[in-house]
Amino acid sequence: MTTRKKVVLVLYILFLLVPIYWLLNMSFKTNNEILGGLSLWPSNFTLANYHVIFTDPSWYTGYLNSLYYVSLNTVISLTVALPAAYAFSRYRFLGDKHLFFWLLTNRMAPPAVFLLPFFQLYSSIGLFDTHIAVALAHCLFNVPLAVWILEGFMSGVPKEIDETAYIDGYSFPKFFAKIFIPLIGSGIGVTAFFCFMFSWVELLLARTLTSVNAKPIAAVMTRTVSASGIDWGVLAAAGVLTILPGMLVIWFVRNHVAKGFALGRV
Repeated sequence: MTTRKKVVLVLYILFLLVPIYWLLNMSFKTNNEILGGLSLWPSNFTLANYHVIFTDPSWYTGYLNSLYYVSLNTVISLTVALPAAYAFSRYRFLGDKHLFFWLLTNRMAPPAVFLLPFFQLYSSIGLFDTHIAVALAHCLFNVPLAVWILEGFMSGVPKEIDETAYIDGYSFPKFFAKIFIPLIGSGIGVTAFFCFMFSWVELLLARTLTSVNAKPIAAVMTRTVSASGIDWGVLAAAGVLTILPGMLVIWFVRNHVAKGFALGRV
């Protein structure tokens, strides 16, 4: 890579990081300083905005609710997608390609299309304002995505491995758990990353299907808008804390994601 290309790449990365830096900068300012003028760093550094979030139950429970249903959705999506992706990669049956395409069409549809049916269904069976309601609703979009990604990784594993394991006396559950899943570990990491990120950033379904007990942090952040104005400092601090889980997930699965892109499966 030439020096010019390196400079362009560094400038591009810095440009992408400007909004994140500005959000972090605002989170350490008071509202008066934020509204008073433009400054590249806080003149009166304060942690009061973060103190509000960590001491107010209505704030930190929003993060706990989001982490709860997002983690639950990721586990459910992977549990359902693993056997489904294996079936699509190893077997041929009537309508398999049509079924696979139908799964992907659910991922293509906007969440607003399913909003009213989910709301009426969950309200009638008593699942409204629960974590499992949001987790199951997000499965409609995450399971097809998980099946599509995992099927690509599984198809890259030779079928001879399955046959050799059966000859050696492995039952299917034992083969699947001890041999096959480790072989597609990168695919599972990539899939978990995408499922987590979609469920974490999705707002429409999460906000509509909850009210108090399972209210996500994205919905809680709208409380900063009131008749007296917007609490910019607290809102910025909440935004910074909202970014952190995604950054942690990226850090833990970074090698799997890189390998997934290298294999051309993502």
